[in-house]
Amino acid sequence: MLTYSDQTKNSNNSDPKKIPFAHLPVLPAEVLKGLNPGVKGIFVDCTVGGGGHARLLLENTGSNVQLVGLDQDPEALQAAAENLAPFADRFTLARSNFAGLAKVLDELHIDAIDGFLFDLGVSSYQLDNPARGFSYMHDAPLDMRMDPAGPVTAKHLVNSLPETELASVIREYGEERWAARIAKYIIRAREARDINTTFELVEVIKQAIPAAARREGPHPAKRTFQALRIAVNNELGILSGAFREAVARLKPGGRICVISFHSLEDRITKETFAALANPCQCPPKLPCACGLKPELKLVTRRPVTAGERELTANPRARSAKLRVGEKTGSVLKNRKGE
Repeated sequence: MLTYSDQTKNSNNSDPKKIPFAHLPVLPAEVLKGLNPGVKGIFVDCTVGGGGHARLLLENTGSNVQLVGLDQDPEALQAAAENLAPFADRFTLARSNFAGLAKVLDELHIDAIDGFLFDLGVSSYQLDNPARGFSYMHDAPLDMRMDPAGPVTAKHLVNSLPETELASVIREYGEERWAARIAKYIIRAREARDINTTFELVEVIKQAIPAAARREGPHPAKRTFQALRIAVNNELGILSGAFREAVARLKPGGRICVISFHSLEDRITKETFAALANPCQCPPKLPCACGLKPELKLVTRRPVTAGERELTANPRARSAKLRVGEKTGSVLKNRKGE
């Protein structure tokens, strides 16, 4: 468990090569409205990153609002600790993937939460830091681990997966129409030597995709890199379970906010929220006999997206979608300012 003091005593701001961790949160006003904080409560930022959303919450609430921030990236936690320094007595940071949410809250002896935020996907800092190997725009070792201590890298997947499994990963997680060809070309390239860097992989992908297709749409490597990143970090596999754990921990009237950046994340969010809001398994038009009661009320029927002003200032918010749910039951008194 890492607290504010644990982070700052290891701080090293003197490194001239250190890339600043971006703190610009997407959909800031919409997230604050979605969390609906009262005059007191405990909120959990399950992907604290550089602390942008966390600081927004703390700046707009009083001293009786506390925050727990989770992240599996130690560089993110360091940046968050520095960004949230003015609120040192109001937050706790923990190094953990949000799949370990229950364990973190148990260690902190916290049973009931007023609000959860999940800001999914890779951070701007991770994309912009060449050493992390997330971006097809920078030449770097093929890594893509959000947790640098994670056991699997993109290099490992690219050089070890069988062709059919590699094609499946690229097709399913990247929604790439040329997945089979890309996998075939990767297998052919690695027979000569391992594919070790991002640019080596980009060249293989460019060779695999027909020239006419490369001239249209996004960068030809975008979908494959997304697919490998998702597979390396098991990003989709942990979502539904984490959402359900969060809702189980919410107080009645508490909120869960999820920001997704591509259709696969948003689909899982939508389906999980819908299942929690409408759990009845009885045949339509018949009285409910299963006894399953809704745990969640949908606050947003459709995802909230960024407005033109935000998109001008932060183009990366263009694909962001926010969904909000509220725990069923009596609304907490402190949400009315009492």
